[in-house]
Amino acid sequence: MRKLPLHWQILIAILLAIIVGYSTGKNSAIFGVSFYSIFDFIGTLFLNGLKMVIVPLIASSIITGMAGIGGTKGLGRLGAKTILFYMTTSLLAILVGLLLVNLIQPGIVGGEPIKNILAVSEAQVQATQAKVGGQGAGSIADVILNMLPVNIVKAAADGQILGLIVFSLLFGYFIARISEAYAEAQFNFWQGVFEVMMKITDLVIRFAPIGVFALIAKVVAGFDTQGNDVAIALEALSKFSLTVLLALGIHFFGTLPLLLKLIGKVNPLRHYRAMVPALLTAFSTASSSATLPVTMECVEKNAKVSNRTSSFVLPLGATVNMDGTALYECVVAIFIFQAFGVDLSFSQQFIIVFTALLTSIGVAGIPSASLIAIMIILRQVGLPEAQAAAGLAMVLVVDRVLDMCRTSVNIFSDSCGAVIIARSEGEEGVLAAKPASSS
Repeated sequence: MRKLPLHWQILIAILLAIIVGYSTGKNSAIFGVSFYSIFDFIGTLFLNGLKMVIVPLIASSIITGMAGIGGTKGLGRLGAKTILFYMTTSLLAILVGLLLVNLIQPGIVGGEPIKNILAVSEAQVQATQAKVGGQGAGSIADVILNMLPVNIVKAAADGQILGLIVFSLLFGYFIARISEAYAEAQFNFWQGVFEVMMKITDLVIRFAPIGVFALIAKVVAGFDTQGNDVAIALEALSKFSLTVLLALGIHFFGTLPLLLKLIGKVNPLRHYRAMVPALLTAFSTASSSATLPVTMECVEKNAKVSNRTSSFVLPLGATVNMDGTALYECVVAIFIFQAFGVDLSFSQQFIIVFTALLTSIGVAGIPSASLIAIMIILRQVGLPEAQAAAGLAMVLVVDRVLDMCRTSVNIFSDSCGAVIIARSEGEEGVLAAKPASSS
């Protein structure tokens, strides 16, 4: 099992979870302990592992990213263009996802929310509605206030991640504005923290097959096998997957090529051809970080972007530009609220959009790392942990395939940014001729 790639391990875990959960049901037990409670314990343990890495991973990722920009004097013209492009495309991606998830409503099947198949009690559903429904237009003001917490340590402990993100952005920015000796020490420290947290996150993700098995087995075990729960779950997941794929497709084949054409003044088809090796690598690995060397090769050799531009724009993009991930986070969050029958107001959806935009900055470029950001969003809007776990368990069934697709969108957006910024810098020959085949 250890020799299999992670995605095959997760796929096998999903299939086994469906079989085992269906076979054991909610009441079967071993040595007096129900299988259902065992699944719940293991699934909670896995989610706790994900939550454990949130604060140090997000902080170290953003601080090193911002400090790296400042260290290369990147907050000048080139840096400003890069950050503006990445923030704009991420926002456009989120809005596409927001529009489609509200139109298709994957959390509603047959005119009713699918809350009955999520293995939570009616009391929990009512508590969710009361907690989330209590947030009104004033919540937007609260979000802005939470961005500047009085006590950053307490804010992080209380799960106020927006404050942590803003503090990390400021901290990283000003590291590059102190004397070189201190700046180097700070950068090395936070880079070390980031490297350690990536190792710990990788360790947690390695246990994803076990965690996914437990979470999905718990949901399946709670199904009413005599009723229509299985059919309802399959229909909801089909609608959810369709929503995500349509939104990613619109961004990949609509928004980004339009930007290439209208702003970059280049032929989008040439860029698609130039990026084929990188897109295939991203799809197979589901990792922006692992794909980065191939992305740089395609952009420089095939798209003819200078090393000066690509070496700055692409590594930064692999860290902070996650269009597909931000889109996915938004769709998942609203899908889960729909499943519980919670109608989100404009202000609540604004919170989701804003949080998705900021959290996508700190998502590690490894498979399934967006699960961490999704948990942040759900907590920010007020969804209790039990309900968040139940919703995530359903999403995990189809997460791997969607992860591969959104990673491809992520790296294509990075490459589009490199091309457009290179053109704005006056570089000649960018996508001017048919790209050479990549070796």
